[in-house]
Amino acid sequence: MSEKLIALIILSPIVLVVIFAAIHEYRRYKSEGRATYGLAYDETTGTTYLTGIADDEEAFDPDEFDPSSYDEIRDRSEDETGKP
Repeated sequence: MSEKLIALIILSPIVLVVIFAAIHEYRRYKSEGRATYGLAYDETTGTTYLTGIADDEEAFDPDEFDPSSYDEIRDRSEDETGKP
């Protein structure tokens, strides 16, 4: 196999995914308008994820995040339920 064919085989799935994502985002833009993306914090799992943020909401700021406070939230919920 030539080097060009190997490179094409390796890069083609990546190109297809990018094209699919672009088409999906374009269709979403046409139906819903402009979107703002940002980090959202899930208090039940203590994790963040990238999602669309509504105009009236603020994105999660990682600089203001204190990982030790998640343990405090979990400890408080354990105290209320009585289960570890």
